[in-house]
Amino acid sequence: MELKAKPTKTGKLKTRLSSVANAIRLIKVFSDDEYEIGISDLGKRLHLPKSTVHRLATTLVEVGMLEQNPESGKYRLGLVVFELGSLVRRKMDFSSEAKPYLMELREKTDETVHLAILDHASIVYINSLESKQAIRMTLEVGMRKPAYATAAGKVILAFQPDETVARLFAGGLKELTANTIVDPEAFRQELASIRARGYAIADEENELGARSLAAPVRDHFGNVIAAASIAGPSHRLTKKILISFAPDVIAAADAISARLGYRPLRSARQHHLS
Repeated sequence: MELKAKPTKTGKLKTRLSSVANAIRLIKVFSDDEYEIGISDLGKRLHLPKSTVHRLATTLVEVGMLEQNPESGKYRLGLVVFELGSLVRRKMDFSSEAKPYLMELREKTDETVHLAILDHASIVYINSLESKQAIRMTLEVGMRKPAYATAAGKVILAFQPDETVARLFAGGLKELTANTIVDPEAFRQELASIRARGYAIADEENELGARSLAAPVRDHFGNVIAAASIAGPSHRLTKKILISFAPDVIAAADAISARLGYRPLRSARQHHLS
């Protein structure tokens, strides 16, 4: 039964949400066995009038979610659906492909290790393996942190276009601790230092009592798309000990990058540890 728009704002919202739900239902009707379906069959499957299904299909064709066979008039899934599915698959594969190297890094450092990606002004943790020590850093998959105050965020930002960093400044940098770098010029200098040495450190910049170190992960084009990092309590993970783990973190990040197809030139950057 087709919903009719009511004069109230709530009614209009419900109608729009119903249309979105029906569009999703329509897309999910297609399968390997039935990759092309006509309007009549779609209407029967969805228990919707042909006129409603036709409007939904027309809209989905316009945005590339569906395609129409010019000969039969039937509909099939469009390239946009394929692209979105490929994106999800790459993210899932990315996390699973990285896990063995993250586990090895945890064994070497005995600290919590993470894999994070940049999302606007935040980093999102897509993999996290906790240290086995009694006192340890705990971060759940899906958790967000300010990119400018974390080692993972800073090392990704260091290799992003200038406009990405400029947008970060436009939103303002909030001082989370006394160690948080909030001055734009000082932050730019920090990013330059990170590019030079090949890794980033967060020294109690996001929260007191916690330190982390991260190295960049690259895709097959050489773009920095993520960061591998270790984190632990500052009383155990002193700056000297933290920096001593830099080669291990870099090696793990490079191994993940290689797994993703990255092949650096023989004259690629050398990591200068300080």
